[in-house]
Amino acid sequence: QVQLVESGGGLVQPGGSLRLSCVVSGNINSIDAKYWYRQAPGKQRELVASITGGGYMYYADFVKGRFTISSDNAKNAVDLQMNSLNPEDTAVYICRAFTSSGGRRYDSWGQGTQVTVSS
Repeated sequence: QVQLVESGGGLVQPGGSLRLSCVVSGNINSIDAKYWYRQAPGKQRELVASITGGGYMYYADFVKGRFTISSDNAKNAVDLQMNSLNPEDTAVYICRAFTSSGGRRYDSWGQGTQVTVSS
């Protein structure tokens, strides 16, 4: 079993910043890739950013230059620094990880953390 627990969400004013964190725990030999998704009410879940075990990073166009994904391998964590937030960034932010253990690969999701951008 693999567990992902997100933290750091909350209410922030437009132009503000938040830092999300996701800790991966459980039966893990390696973490192959970590992702941040978001889902706003009435909208499909969309990929925000990802980082591979080798450090390759991907960003969706709508967050480039504002969000930064980083990996803390010692803590099995992935953070998402979000700057210059606007109301369109309001969503539940959800962590995902591909992990390996005992020759098997696991695709695991967290429960999500709410981010609300409003004045």
